[in-house]
Amino acid sequence: MKKKIALMFFLSLIFCALQGQTEKKLLTVDDLLKWNRITEKVISDDGKWIAAKHEPWKGTAVVKLFDSKARELLSVDSATSISFSPDSRFLVYKISKAKNESLNIFNIISRTSKVVDSLKSFQLPQKWNGFIVYLTKDSVMTISTIDGGAAKTFEKVTGYVLAKESAVTLITTPKFILRYDASIGLTDTISRLGKKVLKSTISEDGESVALLIKDTIFLWGNGGTGLKTVVTQKSRGIYEGWRLSAERELKFSKNGEKLYFGTIPAARQKDTSIAEADFPKVHIWHWKEGVQFTQQVIDKKTEMNRSYQAVYNIGQGSIFQITNEDMPEVTLIENGNSDFVLAATNKRFQLEEMWEGKSRYDVYLINTALERANLLKEGLLANVLVSPAGKYLYWYSAPDSSWFTYSIGGSKFSKITRPDEIRTYDELNDVPEWPVSYSFAGWTEGDREILIYDRYDIWNVDPLAGRKARRITLNGRENNLVYRVIKLVEETRFIDAEKELLLSGFNEKTKGSGYYSLKINGEKAPVELLSGPFSLSEPLKAKKSDAVVFSMETFEQFPDLWLSNLSFKKPVKITNANPQQSQFNWGTAELINWTSLDGKELEGVVYKPADFDPGKKYPMIANFYERNSSTLYSYRIPEAHRSTVDYHMYTSNGYIIFNPDIVYKEGYPGESAYNCIMPGITTILNAGYVDKARIGAQGHSWGGYQVAYLATRTNLFAAIESGAPVVNMFSAYGGIRWGTGLNRSFQYEHEQSRIGKTPWEAQQRYVENSPIFFMDKVTTPILIMSNDQDGHVPWYQGIEYFEALKRLQKPVWLLNYTGEVHWPQKLPNKADFQKRMLQFFNHFLKGEKMPEWMDKGLSAIVLDYRLGY
Repeated sequence: MKKKIALMFFLSLIFCALQGQTEKKLLTVDDLLKWNRITEKVISDDGKWIAAKHEPWKGTAVVKLFDSKARELLSVDSATSISFSPDSRFLVYKISKAKNESLNIFNIISRTSKVVDSLKSFQLPQKWNGFIVYLTKDSVMTISTIDGGAAKTFEKVTGYVLAKESAVTLITTPKFILRYDASIGLTDTISRLGKKVLKSTISEDGESVALLIKDTIFLWGNGGTGLKTVVTQKSRGIYEGWRLSAERELKFSKNGEKLYFGTIPAARQKDTSIAEADFPKVHIWHWKEGVQFTQQVIDKKTEMNRSYQAVYNIGQGSIFQITNEDMPEVTLIENGNSDFVLAATNKRFQLEEMWEGKSRYDVYLINTALERANLLKEGLLANVLVSPAGKYLYWYSAPDSSWFTYSIGGSKFSKITRPDEIRTYDELNDVPEWPVSYSFAGWTEGDREILIYDRYDIWNVDPLAGRKARRITLNGRENNLVYRVIKLVEETRFIDAEKELLLSGFNEKTKGSGYYSLKINGEKAPVELLSGPFSLSEPLKAKKSDAVVFSMETFEQFPDLWLSNLSFKKPVKITNANPQQSQFNWGTAELINWTSLDGKELEGVVYKPADFDPGKKYPMIANFYERNSSTLYSYRIPEAHRSTVDYHMYTSNGYIIFNPDIVYKEGYPGESAYNCIMPGITTILNAGYVDKARIGAQGHSWGGYQVAYLATRTNLFAAIESGAPVVNMFSAYGGIRWGTGLNRSFQYEHEQSRIGKTPWEAQQRYVENSPIFFMDKVTTPILIMSNDQDGHVPWYQGIEYFEALKRLQKPVWLLNYTGEVHWPQKLPNKADFQKRMLQFFNHFLKGEKMPEWMDKGLSAIVLDYRLGY
């Protein structure tokens, strides 16, 4: 059956290829802007209906409704926020046009719609079937049956909150706080105080309400009568001088027995002895500060408004301040039901974090009932998590390449994996840092077991290390198959060990994907349901049936939606988002292999034009970052990319694109790129279909650095585009990532730049890997994009690059999209970048006429009037 499914998929590819075969068009930048993406998709609870939002990069989005046989039932322009009612009879969505938003409730059975204009907000409760809640701009809130029957309205509404598990709504007006129970049509008046409510919340069962009004928290319900004052800033347990804060969520625990709220220290007092006009504007940087001053400036508003977690134990009437300035954040356990909370603070290690690039933590378990904190670990280099039932803390320790647990009830630490038994660490790690983990799938019911990943397989592990870990997938490593658990129901806390799991499978050799089923407690390998030379999405399952929506894609086939059941035996193609594709010349993707100059076996993808003729000589562009061969079957949705060549547009226009994998040797990132890329290009040249005189290269950020390095090592390339590059590792090492305020040293010592040492420890390495020192060797025309608000790479790196080549009188152009960040974000700027880059490559690789902006340049004045294409 799986062969039949693969055949169906490839017949659709052939059909698309044959349509309009006689007159194929070449993709342009303007065509890219019209390409649709599916940006929203939903399936009804009964699995009978599918809705999808088709959204072009430029133009009007369209929502389409389909039945299970792919028949289109509805098409609506400008629609968004799509959802089905829990009974699967209605499709609900918003329409945004001009200054008006409307709510639309479409009856799928009768094909009729109800429209509510001047919409401000709406909610479709999933747990109380048959109702909808919406608020209009005239401050009228309506709670009605979704079929347009009984309705209750409230006027002058400023806010509302829905209970998660019951048909209860908490409603705020200027004079009243109301609680409305839609199941019985009863309204309770919670408060008549007539004061502004800063925060409000309702328990999941709808039986308790909490309000923060000015400096007091009031509680209603929970077995009591009327509104009761429970917390003020004078209450025992509130730090002296601290006050209640509206900056933190007011929240009940899941069982409704605790109320969590925020507090804030007393406001700082300004020195009034100095007149405002005489107050100097100065930044003072200190060498012992744990947080870089530039980061402090960016975080200043957040930190000034930072609030701290406190808890009111409703049954005991006690208050405990959980967090403070020394320990600012915690993780609640069991959705706040537990008396314990997890706290981790990196305060003592912030200074070293600047250059280490990672955090160490002092980890505490706080008992809020006993008001006591127990230090569990000092300086732990790990992110500690809490198991869903609240029985364990667990973490992956990179220095040990192992997983650990701590039993909260038993006060016991356990090392539950060992690297000599399970390789849970990244086997392909090539940065100067301890390898990260492959993560985990989740826990089984009651925290009995944790499922942990290695590179290929899934392991069933005892959280107390009382038994040997068991590999439940059996054959992943042997077959180069990477198995991962697909979580079909988002709200599920646990993995059900009694039911079959749905797994994804990725073949590292072929790059194909598949779906598999597996019984956790069985002794058989995963059963293949669907697999082949394509990429598969994570399925979206209907809540009350085994219907799933998923997508299959290749470089040639858009990831349209398919409908199936969990056997994946008879999938039905639902959408056809881009029928215009058949009009265009479309490329193909092919995996190739070669050996690097230092003996490493490598892979890469070659993208060829649709009408590829092995007897012809094509221009080629090498585009790369790190490892990308796993994307062989990715469609790469056509778009005016912010940072890279569009593979479809270039192959449509007769280019070969080469995307090689790169592996790195510590201390030699530039040389590593050269060693990997150059023999890959040689392999392609030996195949005979690429013109050696017409090869270009293009990369952005880390890729931009690597193409800049290659330009100093070889004269092979006829043109290079280098986006947001680093060319001087000395100045970049001491630079600031202005988007976050962080300094950049950690990137060179421990992360992507891969030097592994400071400039004082390995000065020559910084010289060898900095293209700026070898600009006199460059013979290739260079196009640089470096934007003046780049928060990742200091844009003066692009200036250094440009000015060096300009001083040497080598052909170079620089694009600065003013006000843009690491890459253009505004669509006109992205489209402009694509047009200019294509013109640049077309001139040097195809011999087309040089456009005005390249030939003579455009002055600052002229650029206000024309673009010089």
